Amino acid sequence: MQLKLTFNEIENMIAAKTGKHLPMCYGGSPHTARISYEVNVIFKTTSVGLDITIDSIEGDNIYLSYGGGTGIEFMVRTALAKAKEQPGGDMIEPLDGPRILLRLGKNPQLAQLLDRIELQDIHFDEQSVMIDFRPKM
Repeated sequence: MQLKLTFNEIENMIAAKTGKHLPMCYGGSPHTARISYEVNVIFKTTSVGLDITIDSIEGDNIYLSYGGGTGIEFMVRTALAKAKEQPGGDMIEPLDGPRILLRLGKNPQLAQLLDRIELQDIHFDEQSVMIDFRPKM
């Protein structure tokens, strides 16, 4: 089975929850997406792109890597530290280098869903994110 969400739908959900607009697009390979965000740098606002790659899915855990150039790792580490202080922050575990582990089973609602389905793959095309799963028997 497959759940398909357009990048626009995801951007709208993020904007509704956070008030921030984070444009998303295809990152050049089926497991990579690019997220853009605005950063204020010495009296100037500039757009920075962050490539996020789905490295693997193991049970309820998703291993991600990220890249985007100079300073990206520092900015991501800072954002992750702030995110860990928020509800659901225990789902996020920074790993060595530019890598992150998402522990989906730490979220009670996701844990209930993951008791019923097996996550198989997450991949991207030019306009969408596809989540492949199958029911657990």
